[in-house]
Amino acid sequence: MTASSLSFPQQDAARRTSDADRARILAAPGFGEHFTDFMAHARWRRDGGWGDDEVVPFGPIRITPAAAVLHYAQEIFEGLKAFRHADGSVWTFRPEKNAERFAASARRLALPELTVEDFIASLKAVVAADEPWVPVVDETSEASLYLRPVMFASEEFLGVRAAHMADYYVIASPAGDYFPRGVQPLVVWVSESYARAGKGGTGQAKCGGNYASSLLGKYEAAEHGADEVLFLDSETHTAIDELSGMNVFAITKDGEIRTPALTGSILEGVTRSSILRLAEDRGLRPVETRLVMSEVLESLASGEIVEMFACGTAAVITPIGAFRFDGGEQVVGDGGSGEHTLALRRELTDIQYGRIEDRHGWLTRLV
Repeated sequence: MTASSLSFPQQDAARRTSDADRARILAAPGFGEHFTDFMAHARWRRDGGWGDDEVVPFGPIRITPAAAVLHYAQEIFEGLKAFRHADGSVWTFRPEKNAERFAASARRLALPELTVEDFIASLKAVVAADEPWVPVVDETSEASLYLRPVMFASEEFLGVRAAHMADYYVIASPAGDYFPRGVQPLVVWVSESYARAGKGGTGQAKCGGNYASSLLGKYEAAEHGADEVLFLDSETHTAIDELSGMNVFAITKDGEIRTPALTGSILEGVTRSSILRLAEDRGLRPVETRLVMSEVLESLASGEIVEMFACGTAAVITPIGAFRFDGGEQVVGDGGSGEHTLALRRELTDIQYGRIEDRHGWLTRLV
């Protein structure tokens, strides 16, 4: 890895949150509800490249109402976590993969690319400034500091073209369980009304528009008593794409672990790729293929598929207990969490928290 061209110096070291208030928040952080004292920032200009890098106090940012992002949605983001290990050090998981995806998303949205080195430098700068916010955990805890890099077009211009100025930020938020019920099997609604992304669109990029397009589907799921929504492909409405923010896996009774192949409309999840490697290590046979929903339901009913789960940075691995759809419901296995699902989840989190050997070299120390 080459040296970073951005150093993100800290401009103000005064903390805004008292030790007592921070301890109260860390005792029950929720997810995405509280934010740390500092954030990283850099600005890109077409005629000068990246600069103005700094770590500043977290707070509102000034933006012109004519900023291109507000009109044409030129915006991307990432999500990853900082984990406290038993010796007090702080690490993150495969940040180079997030950096590579961030660059790929930037290309798709006609935004400037940030190098892997500068991306990781921004994470290190924020976590160094906000180190007291990284939760101390025990053997059973999964609290972490969630890191959210974001880039948006900030040029004051209303013409329809790629912006000539963009701003990059990294903010941080202490995180507990993504789902309020913790690691419990999800009831998933299969939407036939909406699609998350389409062929040739932005599905493979991590941009806000993909998530905005999922929100009505999530409301539809809630109206049917479900926890999450599953989107099918936009062309035929027959094959599984992904949930609103998570990839999907199925495990068969003969040891295959199946997940939808990357088609350009599915986000290439860092957790997804890690699971494929860990599953193979455990003797499961990874298969990336087209998963037709009707065939999946038949395989669940016959007992060929015995476990299913969703995965992503925020929720890690979450079992799917049942699918609900117009005309009925299909339970997954016995409706519980599944032996392989829980074993994969445990192994992944144990690597992230330094409880077992990082045999693939996935961890990067931040502090």
